[in-house]
Amino acid sequence: MTVAGIFILCFSMICPCWFPKKKDISEVNLAMEHSANSASSLEASTASEKLPGSPVRVPASPFRVPPSPSRFSQSPRTTAIGSVHLNMSQVIKATQNFSPSLLIDEGGFGTVYRGLLQDGQVVAIKRAKKENLVSLQAEFSSEVELLSKIEHRNLVRLLGYVDKGNERIIITEFVPNGTLREHLDGQRGKILDFYQRLEISIDVAHALAYLHLYAEKQIIHRDVKSSNILLTENLRAKVADFGFARAGPTDVEKTHISTKVKGTAGYLDPEYLRTYQLTPKSDVFSFGILLIEILTGRRPVEMKRASDERITIRWAFKTFNAGKAAEMLDPSMKEVVHTGILLKMFSLAFQCAAPTRGDRPNMKEVAEQLWAIRMNYLKSVKRGE
Repeated sequence: MTVAGIFILCFSMICPCWFPKKKDISEVNLAMEHSANSASSLEASTASEKLPGSPVRVPASPFRVPPSPSRFSQSPRTTAIGSVHLNMSQVIKATQNFSPSLLIDEGGFGTVYRGLLQDGQVVAIKRAKKENLVSLQAEFSSEVELLSKIEHRNLVRLLGYVDKGNERIIITEFVPNGTLREHLDGQRGKILDFYQRLEISIDVAHALAYLHLYAEKQIIHRDVKSSNILLTENLRAKVADFGFARAGPTDVEKTHISTKVKGTAGYLDPEYLRTYQLTPKSDVFSFGILLIEILTGRRPVEMKRASDERITIRWAFKTFNAGKAAEMLDPSMKEVVHTGILLKMFSLAFQCAAPTRGDRPNMKEVAEQLWAIRMNYLKSVKRGE
């Protein structure tokens, strides 16, 4: 009954809309409503022309991120870390018997600790909750199996695992600079500027394009969200947490797989919710919501805001359609970005978050558009605009 209630609530708040992929942003009618979901996480069974606008000089950032090193590499290699083979006693030693002082994060799967190995290597150790061991077995197996087959600079790398007795432990590379959501909230001391946010968006797009198009087997992440994006010291983004990930269709004639709905409310593809048909375009929808989040700083659902602003994408459509794109930019950045750049960024986000998958671009197209936006942005800064 609870699942049915969630499904009906999510679906009843979706209003059909359509967003052309090729038209200029000024031609697009954005008078639409969009999907609204609860704020909590859930697992349900259920151009290079001069741009228009008022330009301003963007102040330099002490944390400038270098350009993405490649556009579409099938499998860019990370620095070789080496496989990690640990038994349970070594895991206990590395985490000081799972000391609370080394706790990094806690989620539905379990707890994540910072571990120090004998050779001095720092790793992340994720331990499944014992009380939910049976129900988490599929999630554990999926994450280990899929992570073992992928390697990309923008994906967290699997180093090892423990599957013995009542322990399910996943060991990955340690990404030291917290989650994207923590940075958007200002919890890491410095506020991300626009260029950093653009580079992070490109990194995530590269990761998803690799999973969808270039991995040995197509992989659908199914839980793309800001708290699953980890940042390095140089603010490079790495997509993490593959517990909900699924391999794509193995039959070339099939366009989707039928499966239970899993993911995080607010980021869930409304067509997936309605049909139980999972495709890579479900990740594209989540990326569109993430891109709105990156630009505005707002979570997908913010229940403490006024009623007409609680569903961020609905508020974004309405504000954008009123010609107030600049007002949507995260005010904590304290910088003004060229209006034309903002129009293109929000336009891309809305295309990705179209309610039907046929109207969404694929992740390779998304990354290409982001690269074009990046080039225009750098040209505008160079011209001193």
